Amino acid sequence: MDNKKLWNIALLLAVITVFYNILEGLISIYFGIADETLTLFGFGVDSFVEVMSGIGVWHMIVRVKNNDSQNRDNFEKTALKVTGISFYILAAGLILSASYNIYAGNKPQTTFWGIIISLISIVIMIFMMRAKLFAGKKINSDAIIADANCTRMCIYLSIILLASSILYELFRIGYIDAIGALGIAYYSFKEGKESMDKAKGKVCCDCHDLSKT
Repeated sequence: MDNKKLWNIALLLAVITVFYNILEGLISIYFGIADETLTLFGFGVDSFVEVMSGIGVWHMIVRVKNNDSQNRDNFEKTALKVTGISFYILAAGLILSASYNIYAGNKPQTTFWGIIISLISIVIMIFMMRAKLFAGKKINSDAIIADANCTRMCIYLSIILLASSILYELFRIGYIDAIGALGIAYYSFKEGKESMDKAKGKVCCDCHDLSKT
């Protein structure tokens, strides 16, 4: 398979990532509000922030494909900074909301949809991560390999959503949902830091480590 086809695959994966996150975000936020589950709502908002990051990756792939340069341009740096700030705001909002829910004793009506959405997300994100890694290694692109490893972060978020949703359905303890939201907040903060580091030109998401797997 020649490099042109591999870049086209990488571009297709970036487009799929953006539109999948839009759909996932809409569904997660809807059921998060309807079922009053903070973890699912936070997961949905995180998906929309990922859309901004995904658009930056989409732009990067088009630029590198045409110019063969992996240095970030002003559009990507701005997109990464906006993404980083958005992740920080999301993390702060989730921490405050989770703390209030624990204090007030609020709990979800059900976390059934959290289980369904997280299972679908885990399967799709594992496929996307492997596909991005394959293309990145074949093209020898650190940027795409780093994006593949950042997709792994989405898997971790889905696992947190799945675990908190199952535990709540089993035990019906309200603060389990709040703890899950705090887990989402932790990874949102981490994603925000990585976006800011990328904007400064630093290598993030352990892209070199992933390339050895």
